[in-house]
Amino acid sequence: MQRYSGFGLFKHSLSHHENWQRMWRTPTPKKVYDVVIVGGGGHGLATAYYLAKEHGITNVAVVEKGWLGGGNTARNTTIVRSNYLWDESAHLYEHAMKLWEGLSQDLNYNVMFSQRGVYNLCHTLQDIRDSERRVSANRLNGVDGELLNAKQVADEIPYLDCSKNTRYPVMGATVQRRGGVARHDAVAWGFARAADALGVDLIQQTEVIGFRKENGVCIGVETSKGFIGAKRVGVVTAGNSGHMAKLAGFRLPIESHPLQALVSEPIKPIIDSVIMSNAVHGYISQSDKGDLVIGAGIDGYNGYGQRGSYPVIEHTIQAIVEMFPVLSRVRMNRQWGGIVDTTPDACPIISKTPVPNLFFNCGWGTGGFKATPGSGNVFAASLAKGEMHPLAAPFSIDRFHTGALIDEHGAAAVAQVSGRRVHPARQRDPGGEPGAGVRCWRARCAADRQDLKATGENLASR
Repeated sequence: MQRYSGFGLFKHSLSHHENWQRMWRTPTPKKVYDVVIVGGGGHGLATAYYLAKEHGITNVAVVEKGWLGGGNTARNTTIVRSNYLWDESAHLYEHAMKLWEGLSQDLNYNVMFSQRGVYNLCHTLQDIRDSERRVSANRLNGVDGELLNAKQVADEIPYLDCSKNTRYPVMGATVQRRGGVARHDAVAWGFARAADALGVDLIQQTEVIGFRKENGVCIGVETSKGFIGAKRVGVVTAGNSGHMAKLAGFRLPIESHPLQALVSEPIKPIIDSVIMSNAVHGYISQSDKGDLVIGAGIDGYNGYGQRGSYPVIEHTIQAIVEMFPVLSRVRMNRQWGGIVDTTPDACPIISKTPVPNLFFNCGWGTGGFKATPGSGNVFAASLAKGEMHPLAAPFSIDRFHTGALIDEHGAAAVAQVSGRRVHPARQRDPGGEPGAGVRCWRARCAADRQDLKATGENLASR
């Protein structure tokens, strides 16, 4: 692999950049591999890279039905954070965060990881209490986090509407300053280039259509280009994981939903962090070229289409304009959707399966991109040794039988919970009166504002 450097950039400029080495090969599939990875997204490519780099297993194939990084890796809003509530999740995502911090140097490829900070806004006293709990839990697990009061939020995010006249006044926020964003395409390309350099075969435009078993043991994959044998098979196909499990002869406790995002026309720098709000229900950041990157929740229906519904777009834009009225006249440039695979406890499945030698890594929902290097690292260790990595062990598929669930619906933030979330203002009272929910919610907000006023001095002094 030709190493990238400032000197190399200057050298190739002398030949008008016409002699750069191709980033990866286009190999002919072998008959048998030590490991076959189904899915050429960020997680699959990271798994292949760490198998070769850390475990010396280079006889590996990544089989992708489309092009590398063309699925959810290219269709997310690029947020990276590790401030999850429960120990199991916090340890896994913090492992990923530490890998993110040295990833560009490790891959010799600039993934544009920008630690600009991730803010989660608080709009009620219960939000404040939940945020205090999460920040405390994060600190106990060695994850950075701070709780800000309303004045600090207004000072740090000047264009955010922090007035008292908003529907959901900002009462505070948590911030993880090590969080931020990365360039999604660069992550896929960097892992692909580095894996190829170590001898991994990247096989594109090849769909897996079945799994071949011998005495109940998986011995390879049937593809649109023929059979490929393997000692172990790892499936990392995000929203298509349920379909792949069906081909293998079992079911997964996941649902696939469309998840939409959109970007605006480029504007001058105005937002230098990531801002999220569960109550107003939207999140926003700004890319290096000036686009506002916007997202919200999953569509409530199940589906495999890489698109979404107009009501979700409308709801998302309303939320962003409510938080940032100054953006009301900015034009949206384009919109897209991905297919996310959600589990009942909003946590991934990294596990052996009922079929020996077949492993699955799925169920990341809306949190897959931020976990990319960590997911690949622990899944590679699991495939190499045939036993689950300690960080992956709590995310076994067996937890849905034993009841040892890891409920991260709150810390999963805006998008993960929206498919099932019913806002209090839309709820009915036990007697079925439609307006009762609205009145109860308004009364609760008024009470929270009074409580906050009474305890404001105490909160500001923390």
